[in-house]
Amino acid sequence: MLQNKIGIIGLGSMGYGIAQSILRAGHKTFGFDMDSAKVSQFIAEGGEQSPLSENISQLDIVVVVVLNAAQTEQVLFGENGIVEKLKNGACVIACATVPPEFARTMNDKCMRQNICYLDAPISGGSKKAASGDLSIMAAGPEKTFAAAKPALDAMAENVFNLGEDVGTGSAMKAVNQLLAGVHIAAMAEAITFGISQGISPELFTQIIPKCAGSSWMLENRAPHIVAGDYTPHSSVDIWPKDLGIVLDIAKQSKFPAPITAAALQQFIAASACGLGQEDDAAVAKIYARNAGLELPEQQNNNEVK
Repeated sequence: MLQNKIGIIGLGSMGYGIAQSILRAGHKTFGFDMDSAKVSQFIAEGGEQSPLSENISQLDIVVVVVLNAAQTEQVLFGENGIVEKLKNGACVIACATVPPEFARTMNDKCMRQNICYLDAPISGGSKKAASGDLSIMAAGPEKTFAAAKPALDAMAENVFNLGEDVGTGSAMKAVNQLLAGVHIAAMAEAITFGISQGISPELFTQIIPKCAGSSWMLENRAPHIVAGDYTPHSSVDIWPKDLGIVLDIAKQSKFPAPITAAALQQFIAASACGLGQEDDAAVAKIYARNAGLELPEQQNNNEVK
């Protein structure tokens, strides 16, 4: 196997798992994050010790796994942006959830500097990132897919090639995030409604996943509520951003999305109550508070006042 030099910028819950998967595939893997402890941890696991900043010009691929469009643009074209330092033909795999028009703008700017840009938002959660089993909704020219292939093979179980029109990957991710955000809010509403009817969260998670009302998000997030564990795998604060992108796109297209708007308000309320950095299942605390209900093992310092 040809060993590539691959950098991962952003070692959060998704980026760290991606870095582990690429390292496990045998590539020289450089990790970077504003949190130096995460970089040190990755080096201890076998990541390259030499700083990514000193190796930018040698990299074949850079995977950018940051929070949003602003951070993506800062990484690529900010004061210390990487694009002007990359070698000709190097590939940027941009994984953040961003508006399609933003992806097109980044692609145009990269092309002017002979850098390949793959519009490649990801889905699957931190566990699938760590096991190399993500789903990637990608768009870009075939030569960009070819340049990105070593990283994509290590990162993903499913790479959906959505064609050459950059922005299509981000549009598909918006569709996915509409459903995912609505499903989390619907799960939170359903599990707390069950409590109001004398149905314990434990019983809910035993029965509903085997019935037609289930969803992947329900099966994944409801156990967090049963355990009273709101350690963030995906935080509440992700959703005002992602559902906000969905609604911005819908507004531009004059497309009504009332269910998305209702779900967004629940996440905004949760964030406003200080739950923004908790797991997104914590949106159930808003329903519980409003109905005067208690969730399992809810600690006093996590209660919504």
